[in-house]
Amino acid sequence: MTKISKILTVCFVVSCAAVISNDLFAQMRAGVKGGLNVSNLYIDDVSDENARFGFNLGVYGQILSSDAFAIQPELLFSTKGSEIEYGGSLFDQTVKYNLSYLDLPVLAVFKLGESAEIHVGPYVGYLLGANISHDGDLGSGVDDIDKDNLKSFDYGLSGGFGLNFGNLQVGARYNYGLAELADSDAADLLIGDAKNSMAQIYLALNLNNQKDN
Repeated sequence: MTKISKILTVCFVVSCAAVISNDLFAQMRAGVKGGLNVSNLYIDDVSDENARFGFNLGVYGQILSSDAFAIQPELLFSTKGSEIEYGGSLFDQTVKYNLSYLDLPVLAVFKLGESAEIHVGPYVGYLLGANISHDGDLGSGVDDIDKDNLKSFDYGLSGGFGLNFGNLQVGARYNYGLAELADSDAADLLIGDAKNSMAQIYLALNLNNQKDN
């Protein structure tokens, strides 16, 4: 192969790589997201009773992105737990179990054209903090929970969808926890074999300035 042929071959390969790289980057969504959490602690069956309202906030990105598929890891601060109301003829009291996690979902993204996506995959969460707050006829206050009473890691399955409006995505997701949270006799007495469950509504802002394909 002559020098000119080698140069032309290298130029062709570099040009192809640049086009492919630019195409993949243009299809990739990456940015910030946040929204509302509606969480609960469940033992046997998930219920909408005793739900706690909180929030999620973090970043996301897509890799191995194409017109039809992508892998989307996220890193989110997320509040979980539940709220229980005790009432009767003698007193009324509201007790909240407040848990804070750093969640890492890794989701398979199935793209339904440019406007919609389906997200499915596992998540793992690390417990950052926990407390119990109470308010009512018996008094108000906040009591910290020793993290040693709870397992440090949560894990489970996530599934949901997103609707794209240009660089803005509106979505909903459900997280089904598979890990029992109690890690001591004291915690087992309070919450038994409870696991996390959580529904999310979120807004995600794509910070990739190139146009999605």
